[in-house]
Amino acid sequence: MSLAGGSRREYLQPIMAGALAAVVGYASTFTLVLAALTAAGASPQQAGSGLMTVCIAIGILNIVVSARLKVPVSFAWSTPGVAFLLTVGEPVGGFPAVAGAFIVAAGLIVLTGLIKPLARLIAAIPASIANAMLAGMLLTLCLAPITAVAEMPALALPILLAWVIGMRFARRYAVPIAVVVTGIMLASSTHLEPGALDGSWPVFVPVMPVFTLDAIIRIGLPLYIVTMASQNLPGLAVMRANGFGLQPAPLFIMTGIASAVTAFFGGHTSNLAAITAAICAGPEAHPDQDKRWPAPVSAGVVYLLIAPGASLAAAFIAASPPLLIQAVAGLALLSSLAAALSSALAAEETRLPAVLTFVTTASGITIIGVGAPFWGLVAGIGMLGLMRAGIKAAPEVVGK
Repeated sequence: MSLAGGSRREYLQPIMAGALAAVVGYASTFTLVLAALTAAGASPQQAGSGLMTVCIAIGILNIVVSARLKVPVSFAWSTPGVAFLLTVGEPVGGFPAVAGAFIVAAGLIVLTGLIKPLARLIAAIPASIANAMLAGMLLTLCLAPITAVAEMPALALPILLAWVIGMRFARRYAVPIAVVVTGIMLASSTHLEPGALDGSWPVFVPVMPVFTLDAIIRIGLPLYIVTMASQNLPGLAVMRANGFGLQPAPLFIMTGIASAVTAFFGGHTSNLAAITAAICAGPEAHPDQDKRWPAPVSAGVVYLLIAPGASLAAAFIAASPPLLIQAVAGLALLSSLAAALSSALAAEETRLPAVLTFVTTASGITIIGVGAPFWGLVAGIGMLGLMRAGIKAAPEVVGK
């Protein structure tokens, strides 16, 4: 496909959106990945290898799947998974046992894709509930621009002002303009400590997996549940909320296989993206749904570029205010939040279950290691089921 002339300008918007999604996805949680792998027994070299390997895996998945399907399918690492991993500590058998648990979780994800009733069950989410969950997930990031203005006005106000001016005079390029201004502000304000760039870049460090009952029960099974409930399920919901119907089974199989491969180099699970998927699949990526697919391709390229220089990127981003990066992401997601809320509350009969889903998801609660998006779905679908059961039972009561 040629991107000459008008086409080049036309695809600039999704390319910028994809680059933003990759930067946000990497910058917001890469330190968590390194900390979780280290807490599970990885050496610094193994942790660096794991981070680099997962970056490569999700980069390839983003490029190949989106370019093949012409649909903005986004992939990311399992942030809830590494948050969970941070709490369990090193199991019996050390980091090789953790790698074995990663492979078990990956195998279960593949089985979910192969057993079609499981995949269909995960995909069968009411649209209003899916949109409400998406809105709850986006709310925290969409509050970041206002929080940033309050905490660091000298840096955040120029970004917000650039976005407002862009919305007024060049709506399609408002977010790319804000991204450029953010880069300028970071370059002018971020100062690396002496020696911050010392040390070698990450290299592949093979890990021979060991399968222990302790690691499988403590890490493998919970990691599978957390990844499916807090990443893959919300990821499908994000795509549905933006008008993209997907066959989940092949996606589960591909992410499961990718996760198994990266486990041999210390990497944890890959999965469907959720919040960053909203950047790539939402209206700010492009007004035309059919022209949003380059966004994940762009994100994949950025991940591949970041991967070999993970230490360099980590040093720069770690020295930057994380709230500022979240702020520009929040600006990019405001239109997605508005669209999700509008769709979630459109039908009166599903409005209250949708609101319950929204507030539960936005609460950020974690119960038994499973994040708020899953419990938001449980609450909303449960309430919707009870309401519909009551409506069916009402005529019988009146008849008596």
